[in-house]
Amino acid sequence: MPLVALMKIKPRIGITLGDPAGIGPEVITKALASGKLDHRFEYEIIGNARAPRRDARKWIISGAKRCLAGELVALVTGPIIKEIVEPWPGQTELLAHLAGTQKFAMLLAAGNLRVALVTTHQPVSKVAKLITRKKIIEVIELTREFCQKFGILQPRIAVAGLNPHAGEGGLLGHEEKRIIAPAVKQAQALGPFPADTVFYRAHHGEFDAVVAMYHDQGLGPFKLIAFDTGVNVTLGLPFIRTSPDHGTAPDIAGKNIARPDGMIAAINLAAKLARGK
Repeated sequence: MPLVALMKIKPRIGITLGDPAGIGPEVITKALASGKLDHRFEYEIIGNARAPRRDARKWIISGAKRCLAGELVALVTGPIIKEIVEPWPGQTELLAHLAGTQKFAMLLAAGNLRVALVTTHQPVSKVAKLITRKKIIEVIELTREFCQKFGILQPRIAVAGLNPHAGEGGLLGHEEKRIIAPAVKQAQALGPFPADTVFYRAHHGEFDAVVAMYHDQGLGPFKLIAFDTGVNVTLGLPFIRTSPDHGTAPDIAGKNIARPDGMIAAINLAAKLARGK
């Protein structure tokens, strides 16, 4: 029997380089050299650090198509500036478009802290109109499925209100009564809770995940706790996608001081999800 036949081929995870003008190339290089990655996988960089920054979009599209074709078991994306993926507001939305899925959500994870978002890259002035019962239920269901992959059979999912004090019984807003509370009840989640306390309670173990109504409501407290190790996961895709929860950081790009912790965490979470799959 040929030697090649006896060799076990490792599954491959693709890593898009991100914006060449940012810290993506640096943190990816450091992550691959760290010795901290799951050795049961091969890792392939998709991109060229010397290419124009506009090429970063091509790498995302290529990685997604290769995941859909079964060539890659997961995709880890490096940070980009939003202009690269216009008209989509971010990589999450572009990947959902490429996969042809309408039911998706952004979730941030670090250890036992998990925060999912009902709306993502949208102006705050539009958030109230974008929150619907259907969308909240979808995000709760996707978050529940994500938690169950890690052995949490009955996840305690807390849902944040939109307004101060979760509307204070209607005195400070009606979205909680009209939209959020009925969605929470139908999806058998918990809440809605005031956003100024729910993340503290989740961080101290009372909840397994929090569903936030908008980007900064969820990411503000999350990054305060897990700025260097947070991972962005796209829920609802037919393939695994993770990304470090930080931007391109052009102010420190090329100075060899960027920390690879977030990229290491993103790669290892992708590997963990791939093993489970």
